[in-house]
Amino acid sequence: MTDDLERTAVKAGPEPSAERPKRPRLLYIDNLRIALTALVVLHHTAVTYGNIPAWYYTEPAKDGSGLLLDVFVMFNQAFFMGFFFMIAGYFTPASYDRKGARPFFRDRLKRLGIPLLAFLLLIRPLTGFGGYADLRDAFAERGKSLPYWLYYLLSWDAGPLWFVEVLLVFAVLYALVRRRGAGRLLGSAGESGRESARAPRPLRPLAVVVFTVALALATYLWRFVVPNDTYIPFLGLPTPSFMPQYASFFVLGVLAFRRGWPQTLSRAAGRVGFAVATAATLAYLPFVATVKTGALNGHGTWQSLVSSAWESTFAVGMVLGLTVFFRERFNRQGATAAFLSRHAFAVYVIHAPVLVGLGYAFRWLHAPAAAKFALVAALALPLCWAVAYAVRSLPRADRVL
Repeated sequence: MTDDLERTAVKAGPEPSAERPKRPRLLYIDNLRIALTALVVLHHTAVTYGNIPAWYYTEPAKDGSGLLLDVFVMFNQAFFMGFFFMIAGYFTPASYDRKGARPFFRDRLKRLGIPLLAFLLLIRPLTGFGGYADLRDAFAERGKSLPYWLYYLLSWDAGPLWFVEVLLVFAVLYALVRRRGAGRLLGSAGESGRESARAPRPLRPLAVVVFTVALALATYLWRFVVPNDTYIPFLGLPTPSFMPQYASFFVLGVLAFRRGWPQTLSRAAGRVGFAVATAATLAYLPFVATVKTGALNGHGTWQSLVSSAWESTFAVGMVLGLTVFFRERFNRQGATAAFLSRHAFAVYVIHAPVLVGLGYAFRWLHAPAAAKFALVAALALPLCWAVAYAVRSLPRADRVL
């Protein structure tokens, strides 16, 4: 998501070289990142006004439209963060090949670690102050005090920057694997030069089916131990039950870069991806409407197996469909799209206080949940990019955002 993740130049050895030509910039992937970043903003706006109290500021829905927001959140959660990890994995090998192990590691620490620390130390205290004030008042009614430092420590987590936290771990693991010579799977610097001269390897339909089934089973088994309602203190991962998807999609992104899969996907593959995701959803929605939520969370229930199968099928179908759709329709950028792309990562980092501020600003407005969602979303999207532009205009900020 950072500027470095956007570049697609690849080098055959660990030392920089001006002789090897850069691969053409894949503008449709930049545009996908814009769309996914906007979806993150919309996702957390929907959480604000739906029935899932998993945000810094929420107004639980008092009408039926809140259920629509919950369904929107469910669809997003099934695929969009995994897609982010896949895109990040796609750009990781080129960065490692170009820099070498130690510079790659230092660059990851700078470009991911600094935004993470900035959120934890600067943005999060501002974002969570409203929740602290409410809890402080509740303590005061019982004759107890709650100093802010204690609240801050006890509620410590990375918030939406959990993605950056996990991505930093994946990048370090990737570097360690490459250093230990596991180049056949992830692509060594030497292989990179040879593969760049080969024709891309088409992605076989059977491989997609096998991966989808394996992901569904891995997710189901993982949720024996880490069910959907699991929260890990201090790490703050909101969805650790999706970790099999995140890890496998990151690896898929690495393999997709080496084998040129995004460029070899046919238009038919994109249509089939959308069709399969739609068919799976039409079959799943009547089922989920009749099942208690707790049965879907994990613990080895058969309902959890059905849920894992739908999530995996939907995620794979959406990734295939969106990749082809953006490649065919949005593989260009004007000035506006270029601006949105440059600031997308900054939007991800700073969107939380923007949404919380808008939530408090419209706290007085009594309206259906869907109406408040639409109003705040329409304001939040341009405001997030405006704030991101202001933040990246600070000295040296654009080097890490």
